[in-house]
Amino acid sequence: MAADGVQSKQWYLDAMGAKEIWKYSTGKGVKVAVIDSGVNPETPSLKGQVLLDEVPKAARYHVTQDYGGHGTSMAEIIAGTGAGGGIKGLAPGAKIIPIRVGLDQLKDEDERAKSLTSEKAIRAAADSDAKIINMSFGSPYYSSEEEDAIKYAASKGKLMFASVGNSGNKGNKGDYPAKDPYVVGVAAIDKSGTVGNFSTYGNDVDLSAPGLSVPGWCDNTFTKYCIEQGTSHASAIASASAALVWSAHPDWTANQVLRSFIDTAGRTWAKNKPSKYLGYGIIRPRRVLIDKDIDPGPANRDPLAAENGADPDEDITAGGGSSATPTDRASVKPNEKAGSANGPTSAAAKDTESGSDTPTWVIIGAAAAVLLVGGAGFAVLRARRNA
Repeated sequence: MAADGVQSKQWYLDAMGAKEIWKYSTGKGVKVAVIDSGVNPETPSLKGQVLLDEVPKAARYHVTQDYGGHGTSMAEIIAGTGAGGGIKGLAPGAKIIPIRVGLDQLKDEDERAKSLTSEKAIRAAADSDAKIINMSFGSPYYSSEEEDAIKYAASKGKLMFASVGNSGNKGNKGDYPAKDPYVVGVAAIDKSGTVGNFSTYGNDVDLSAPGLSVPGWCDNTFTKYCIEQGTSHASAIASASAALVWSAHPDWTANQVLRSFIDTAGRTWAKNKPSKYLGYGIIRPRRVLIDKDIDPGPANRDPLAAENGADPDEDITAGGGSSATPTDRASVKPNEKAGSANGPTSAAAKDTESGSDTPTWVIIGAAAAVLLVGGAGFAVLRARRNA
């Protein structure tokens, strides 16, 4: 798929009410660190959007040489201008600080050895002026060094989003850093609001966002776009949403931005019983932006404290304590049919690979009953408790 017409494939912009959102905020003044395979700043949509001078010195090795195309796709989804017919970012006024990390797709061992580890990449992002850190990558292996780096970033007031992983239909092995404390794990939904059956589920899912049938660069030649699936894209959209809200409310803390998303998320279940598939629900920045009287709550109280088994009255940075014993979560039957007035009767009607081996995207499927949400063009999954 050529750049021409790619924006017509960005169904989630209409679903989220982007044109109305941009009347309130475009993300101007907010910087997002994208820890990924590198970012090509020369694509038409990213020209002028990538702040290379603000990349910490320790992270400048080949940062503009995207070895997979994945990092550039995430950057465009967040802050692309849409110039040249390219991807239009949800927060086109935001800026990107790229941090290149040596992911598994980097096959050259020597090149990987020279690239940053995840913990060093997170520390570099923490030392930048970025308010938000997007981590559209994951590994099933725990690293104490990575967790320490995340705690360091949290201590500096960063709001961190990560893809929960794509193993929901393949063993459901949770991924780090989404499993780490202080990180907001994001699941992927399709245009009907149905969770993808690849989307990893469980206690680490905090929010959900569009992640199926989303365009991105096919590879690092940057010659054409492909339609992809994955929690990577959902994390990027969540990060863009945070940029929109933080731009409109520059005095808020990470806790308050996150709490506003939890309070306004699209869901049909009780807020104190998050779904293990969609967490607190579908992220809806428009709902935050249009509410002139919205209360973001206390600046230094973690909105996820009760769920995370922490003291809700303790002053702590957003997202802390996700390794603690959580509140019981509502669930859905993985293969239940979905019904929507505007979509197919079953999200499992399609079950195709995106054709890419990048970090976190794969297949669509899995479903549950849905209910249209006011102010959004897609439906919300109905959570059900296990018997």
